[in-house]
Amino acid sequence: MLLPNFSNTIFLLCFLFTLIAATKPLNLTLPHQHPSPDSVALHVIRSVNESLARRQLGSSSSSSSSSSSSCRTGNPIDDCWKCSDSDWSSNRQRLADCSIGFGHGTLGGKNGKIYVVTDSSDNNPTNPTPGTLRYGVIQEEPLWIVFSSNMLIRLKQELIINSYKTLDGRGSAVHITGNGCLTLQYVQHIIIHNLHIYDCKPSAGFEKRGRSDGDGISIFGSQKIWVDHCSMSHCTDGLIDAVMGSTAITISNNYFTHHDEVMLLGHDDNYAPDTGMQVTIAFNHFGQGLVQRMPRCRRGYIHVVNNDFTEWKMYAIGGSGNPTINSQGNRYAAPSDPSAKEVTKRVDSKDDGEWANWNWRTEGDLMENGAFFVASGEGMSSMYSKASSVDPKAASLVDQLTRNAGVFGGPRDDQGQSGNSYSPYGGDGGGGMDDMGGMSGTTRGSSSSGDDSNVFQMIFGSDAPSQPRLTLLFSLLMISVLSLSTLFLW
Repeated sequence: MLLPNFSNTIFLLCFLFTLIAATKPLNLTLPHQHPSPDSVALHVIRSVNESLARRQLGSSSSSSSSSSSSCRTGNPIDDCWKCSDSDWSSNRQRLADCSIGFGHGTLGGKNGKIYVVTDSSDNNPTNPTPGTLRYGVIQEEPLWIVFSSNMLIRLKQELIINSYKTLDGRGSAVHITGNGCLTLQYVQHIIIHNLHIYDCKPSAGFEKRGRSDGDGISIFGSQKIWVDHCSMSHCTDGLIDAVMGSTAITISNNYFTHHDEVMLLGHDDNYAPDTGMQVTIAFNHFGQGLVQRMPRCRRGYIHVVNNDFTEWKMYAIGGSGNPTINSQGNRYAAPSDPSAKEVTKRVDSKDDGEWANWNWRTEGDLMENGAFFVASGEGMSSMYSKASSVDPKAASLVDQLTRNAGVFGGPRDDQGQSGNSYSPYGGDGGGGMDDMGGMSGTTRGSSSSGDDSNVFQMIFGSDAPSQPRLTLLFSLLMISVLSLSTLFLW
């Protein structure tokens, strides 16, 4: 009579273990969430200070005539890959070593093959042609994706990107527009660099997917994401949205114009996993025609550093759900509207008693034309002592740090880019980068007539770690437990 009871006990324990295993991830930090976000903010400030110091030292030294010294801007990201001893075009993957902030360490397609996009068409989203961008981004292996010429890519459906990919538009004028645009869902280690992204529209889902929102870049449940040197405007929903447990993100050196709701960080005030969301927003230019959400935050820790906010119509930085916002060394130029001078907005908050304890701070920010930042919470108290131990460089240097924001060499898109006015700037070498290995030629929705043997070039051994398979581990553990219970029964 004891045997059935013993058996029931074993199976009850197995059931409880399965339940615990299923719920335990909800109680853990997000993958790649940093345990000390203030330390990350401090490291960003140090990187900027050191890069500016090297630039000043190089310019003041009469004996310094090297190309490395002359190219330095003080922007630690650009100086990292542009000012190394070797030409960047011969070592494109050096870029993966240059991210700062919470997205530091994002591999993209580092150590993978170089995949060359030779075909700008998107005729068959469900079965893409080798040589197209869509074919490259759906591959399972790490890939460093480059473009053979100037291209206008009109997407027919959202472009769903697999883990360990770099989209590297350097050397060509690459314009992406159309339906859905870029989707990063449950992926890791993505670098998006030097692309024009605009006029993104909602698209009907294919296969089992629902309708896309029309974001420029949609980041959903993903980590280790770096968006750098992109020019973005005119999308239906957000230019960049990061939601549903996304973290370890850096958004840097971008040029945003002509859009209403620019950037959303966080899914819902009550979505607890977004508490672990950590995002660095650095060296971006928020330009003409912007209205709000630069960004709009829910939960998480957002470091906004050395950005240039030259226009907003409602507010620049907003939030709800008790996010931490650390604003350092930015320039905020308020609009002429006297009712829109405040940089900050506590969204959907009834009174200051609701948000008085939210940790929103400003340090070293430059307020112009009557702009003002309403701080709250612990401010300059012990919580920020580590992040404040090194002074951020004066916001007066923002011009210098954001000088090359957006696509390198591209026109400053103050009038807004439109899909109907595509005009590649290839005459001086595809985005003004011909002196650094730019490619020539322009394709618009064309197909490559050659064979596909040149799609994959320069092969590197891949050391990118495989993605974890938690389900497999739990399954193996459960099999072991059941096997042991069977032995006990015998």
